[in-house]
Formats: sequence, structure tokens, C-alpha cells
Amino acid sequence: MGISRRFDAFQRRHRWAALPIAVVYKFVDDQGAYLAALLTYYGFLSLFPLLLLGVTVLGYVLHDDPAAQQAVLSSALRNVPVIGDQIRDNVHEFSGSTAGLVVGVVVAVYGALGVTQAAQHALDEVWAVPRAERPSIWAAYGRGALVVLLVGIGMVTTAGLSALATAAGETTGLGGLGRGVATVAGVVVNIGLFLMAYHVLPARPSHMRDRWIGAVVAGVTWQVLLTIGAWLVGTRLQGASAAYGLFGIVLGLLAWIYLAASVFVLCAELDAVLHRRLHPRSLFSMYPDDRDTTVADRRAYASYAESERQKDHQSVDVTFEDPPRVPEPRPPGERETDRAADRAGKRAPSD
Repeated sequence: MGISRRFDAFQRRHRWAALPIAVVYKFVDDQGAYLAALLTYYGFLSLFPLLLLGVTVLGYVLHDDPAAQQAVLSSALRNVPVIGDQIRDNVHEFSGSTAGLVVGVVVAVYGALGVTQAAQHALDEVWAVPRAERPSIWAAYGRGALVVLLVGIGMVTTAGLSALATAAGETTGLGGLGRGVATVAGVVVNIGLFLMAYHVLPARPSHMRDRWIGAVVAGVTWQVLLTIGAWLVGTRLQGASAAYGLFGIVLGLLAWIYLAASVFVLCAELDAVLHRRLHPRSLFSMYPDDRDTTVADRRAYASYAESERQKDHQSVDVTFEDPPRVPEPRPPGERETDRAADRAGKRAPSD
């Protein structure tokens, strides 16, 4: 038995090794990289209009307090740490205007609804929801509008809590404590936003208890990524914007959104693998001629076929052919009469 076969047998026996492999395999089966790319496109399309809209609203609400505008904007842009400083420097000069508000609302709503449509499609693929059960376009847009509203409230809440915690820390001289409180609050709000998205967006009804693990992992992972991004900006990327200009900003923004979309899809895959018991998977299931499939492999492939059901009155049946049984080798000294008796279902009496 080769090394790969031994590792396959090992991961089938140990859940801690089988679970991440099953999540990665399902991510590949669902073409998760393309789902994340679709989310990235609409996320990039909606981000700048949303920023314009946010700055315009800030111009109206806090027009007498520029310091408060800058504090809230800085707190919100912490969710884009790699290029957040560059974006803030380029949008802080906008002021409230009716034209800016109208344009920002129209384009931002279009892009944000595109994000929710892409997210619904991604989660329906992750949970293998048949196409016949997916909502109509108007129902999908209504659900998407609800998610956009809740996410907007969550982001405003996070930015406000962060600004308040930072201001309190500076006032009391406990800047580290203020940043810690802001971090914990941000993690809690992000977990809630992920949980809400995982629960509301899929077409098939679900329970919160089937989604909370992925939401917690996504919220914590996102905060870790924010911390790493802030560290990179402070220690490794200073002066990068001057060297690469707008081109570097755009590339950094695309990379960051794609990373966030990948986290969103991968954590949803984790929930699906746990809830539907799609582990352990065969390490060689990626090869079409591999017949040593596990129960989880067959369950996964059956769900992929079921997800392509187009009509309510259509049924999809999946069968697998079992591999041919290989007879066990007989000892060299065994008599032919014994073999014949075994084939007949009985043994010949001994001499």
C-alpha cells in the first residue's frame, strides 16, 4: 500500500483529519472558486457607490461635526484594512448633495442586490437545493433587500461601537482596552451577520443550530484577517500606495474582496458537510474511475445530481455500481475438491 493509500485510510478513521479534507473537496465540487469570483465582481461593483452613499449620508447627518464624520468613516473602513487608508483619503472630500445621494442610492442598491443574488446562488449550490425549489427573481430580490438592510445596520453598529470604544479609550487613557472592546464587539456583530446571511439567504428552510458553527468560524476568521491586514499596512505596506497608485489600490481591493468571499463560501461548506454528514471522503474520489467511495462520497454525489432537478414533477434517482468482488487467494496446498465444495456452498468430508 502506497503512502497516499495509507494517508487515505488514516483520514477516514480520524474525524479531525477527514473534516477539513471533506470541506475542501466539497468546495472544489461546488466550483467554490467561481462562486467567490462572482461575489467579488458584485462586491467590487457595489463598494465605491456604497462608500459614496455613506459619505453623503454622513454629510447630511453630521454636517456640523467633521471630526465625528471622520471617526465613523475610519471605523467603517477598518473592514478593508489593506487599502482602507487610501480609500478614506480619496472619499473624505465628498460632501452631502442631492445628486450624490441619488446616484449613490441607485448604483449602490443595484450592486448590493447583485451581491445578495450571488450569495443566494452560492449558498443554494453549497446546500444542493434543487433548481425547482429556488425562489423566483422577485422573491430573491426581496430577500436580498432584507439582507442588505440588516447588513447595513450591522456595519453602522460596528462602526459606531468602534468609534465609541476608541474615543472612550483615548479619554480615559486606556487605549488598549478600548481597542479590545471594539474588537470583541466587532467579532460578535460579524458572527451575527454571517449567521443571519447563512440562515436567510438559502432557498431551503433551515434552523439556526445548523448554521452557527460556520458563522462563528467565519466571524473569527474575518477578525483574524483584519488584524493581519492592519499589521501588513503598519509594517510591510507603508509607501506602497505612492509606488503603485490607483492600480495597486484596485488590485488590493479585488484581492481583499475575493478573500472575504472565499471565507464566506468555505464556512458555508463547513456547515453543509457537518449537517449532511459528508465526511469522511475518499482521498481519490476526484478521479472518475475510483470505485472505493465512502458513504459520504455517495451522499454528496447524489445531492449534486438532485440539485439539477428543474421541475416540481421531475424525480432524480442516483445509483452506484458496486466494484466487483475479488476472491481471496487460497493456500497453495488446498485441494481442488475443497475449492469445488466451497463454490457449491459446502465442504467435502475430509479423508
